[in-house]
Amino acid sequence: MFRVLMSIWIVFCSQMANAELSIEISGAGEHQTPVSVVRFAGEEGGTQSISEIISNDLLRTGLFKLIHPAGRAPHVMSEVKYVDWYGVEAIVMGSITLQEGGNMLVTFSLLDMVRRSELLKLTVSAPQDQGRAIAHGIADRVFERLTGTPGVFSTRIAYVNRDKGHYRLVVADSDGYGEQDLLNSREPIMSPAWSPDGAKIAYVSFEERRAIVYVQSLSTRERRVVADFPGSNSAPAWSPDGKKLAVVLTRDDTSQIYVMNADGTGLKRITFSDAIDTEPTFSVDGKFLLFASDRGGTVQIYRVAAEGGAATRMTYETGNSFSPRFSPDGKSFAYTLFNGGKFYIVVNDLGTQQVQYLSNGGWDKKPSFAPNGKLILFATEVQGRGILASVSSDGRVKQKLAAQRGDIREPVWGPLLKR
Repeated sequence: MFRVLMSIWIVFCSQMANAELSIEISGAGEHQTPVSVVRFAGEEGGTQSISEIISNDLLRTGLFKLIHPAGRAPHVMSEVKYVDWYGVEAIVMGSITLQEGGNMLVTFSLLDMVRRSELLKLTVSAPQDQGRAIAHGIADRVFERLTGTPGVFSTRIAYVNRDKGHYRLVVADSDGYGEQDLLNSREPIMSPAWSPDGAKIAYVSFEERRAIVYVQSLSTRERRVVADFPGSNSAPAWSPDGKKLAVVLTRDDTSQIYVMNADGTGLKRITFSDAIDTEPTFSVDGKFLLFASDRGGTVQIYRVAAEGGAATRMTYETGNSFSPRFSPDGKSFAYTLFNGGKFYIVVNDLGTQQVQYLSNGGWDKKPSFAPNGKLILFATEVQGRGILASVSSDGRVKQKLAAQRGDIREPVWGPLLKR
């Protein structure tokens, strides 16, 4: 066994709150791996356990079939009787030991039940109140070892929660737990956008009774104005290196796209049209911008070089297309399509130009890729209330996540953080 000290990235210094959530999962991946997560030795009853969080993380992907241990409780490899686990391809097990000073030591193993070998064996040390972070970290490692793709359970999401005329910019765990308010306001908040290093969020606030773009630090909560030009300032988007921001300004009459340094200096106009050009997003290599525009009559997605130039139309679906977002591998982009009175989440393959509808339609808006590209987060409505939803990139697995209160809008998935 080798020992790993896990460094827990904490967004805020205040204690993490547990939101009460309703999570509904439907569908399954084409090939599900049968996995069993055994309750860890030393887990206390009452609150949600580390093994339960790991199970829920894996279940939400739709790639795993969770097999109940059914009374079997091995905690180390020597306790496993392989004949008792027929049909199970992998087991996650471990133990928790409380230490002096308020820390806990979590040891876990991932076993390959087909080859009867140990795929992972790690020890994690952290404060006792960081159990959820430990569990997400373990799930990330298990997911990556079994699929070859990095897990995103330790990542964060941001969204706007509107409740009785009050607006909150919220940062939470990828499963919606651990909500923390970055900003509270009686005026609308829009368009949150994570910096590539996960340390800052750009957003639009109307607290001065007009749209102004701010950038705020998650660790210190300090913020600065980066776009406060005459007219409206909106739709910030970070370049992949974090050095630039694309914004939409009306300083020259119509909504047009500009690029500037992340501190608000060096403003440069990118699009020149008599139409409304909005919702820019950078390509993975930073060379291009996708944006929505009504320059062709209906709203469609266009692409332009990040340094400016002629724009190329990218979508030709019947209806209106908007809110484009590149996939992390740069091979496709997701967007919202309004057609026939419904909003759909759609993905366009840049190589083949094939279009795939990922959602069933309704009030499905603002797609945002998980940083591993396997899931897409978006906003939808259930019984007139805005909630978070996600869909796998192949459209097979769908999830709805309802918060205890408020109306959720404008979700965006944060980046992977270095371990």
